[in-house]
Amino acid sequence: MKVALVYDRVNKWGGAERVLLSLHKIFPDAPLYASVYDKDKAPWAKVFSIKTSFLQNFPFASGNHEYYALLMPLAFESFTFDEYDLVISVTSEAAKGIITKPGTLHICYCLTPTRYLWSGYDEYFKNPILRFISKPVVSYLRFWDKIASQRPDALIAISREVQKRIKKYYDIDSLIIYPPLGLQSADHSQHLDKKDAVRSRSNESFFLIVSRLVPYKKIDLAVGVFNKLGLPLKIVGMGIEETKLRRMAKTNIELLGYLTDKELVEYYKECQALIFPQEEDFGLTILEAQSFGKPAIALKKGGALDIVTDGKTGIFFELQSEKSLKDAILKFQKMNFNPEDSIKNAKKFSFEEFRTKLEKEISLAANY
Repeated sequence: MKVALVYDRVNKWGGAERVLLSLHKIFPDAPLYASVYDKDKAPWAKVFSIKTSFLQNFPFASGNHEYYALLMPLAFESFTFDEYDLVISVTSEAAKGIITKPGTLHICYCLTPTRYLWSGYDEYFKNPILRFISKPVVSYLRFWDKIASQRPDALIAISREVQKRIKKYYDIDSLIIYPPLGLQSADHSQHLDKKDAVRSRSNESFFLIVSRLVPYKKIDLAVGVFNKLGLPLKIVGMGIEETKLRRMAKTNIELLGYLTDKELVEYYKECQALIFPQEEDFGLTILEAQSFGKPAIALKKGGALDIVTDGKTGIFFELQSEKSLKDAILKFQKMNFNPEDSIKNAKKFSFEEFRTKLEKEISLAANY
């Protein structure tokens, strides 16, 4: 069976990119199609044979794809997949809109319906002038996005939250297959080692955030809270808000930038808990922390609801406000958690489970 993978753009690193690497393990010969590719920002993608659209040759497109939002539909419709038996699109935007012939099965692994058009519209278009000017563009892209959602032979959601969004915005029923835990370390055999995970709270000196530093992740909310509490916080990740956050952060907060998986593992091992202030489609970093026996302090929304058991593998806070997060952190400090509960939960999201469910869905869709 000849297989191809499709992704919106290859120019960053995050949970979706870990999913692509998991798919590469299942389909090692599958090329990766994308609108643009920035090899400097996406060294993880070197394992793929990457095929880009005409946008690759446009000025600044690889790093500032948002300038070409109107051309994204055409970029993906321009690809040809006649030679493939199976195409899997991994998308939070336009990749689901590829056109395939009846002989090619198209499975869409939907990270979320296009965020800036639907669930995140108010966040992206807070400025009333921008909202007014962009109205015709948004209307067109919403129209196309709904058409594109009908093109795959099956849609797979990554969480209950995304499943609800797919139904709400596209009126399509979807199956849930959770993303797999895919963190790579130098000694992966220690990843779920009970002895390594069970540590006294006294040896765990800091809280941890692992995230891209972009506005909707709400890292500034956490920085504000830790500035007031004076507790140590380490932030792993890069993004457009890095300069702003560095200016905000007091001396108890350290921004570490990009870390390799080997380096990141050590921070997961040593932290008290993961701070998760954003409403996320899934929340792979929560699982990564849990795999080392570490609980999460997470916003009670989105994909975190599929991962965190309140009081057992972490705690929730209700509102995206400094008071709500601060109260949760203070509450957490008075609680005890059994690391084995988190480790056991993380094991449910294994690569083997992901592969088995995906192959079953491909088989069902092919025989439908």
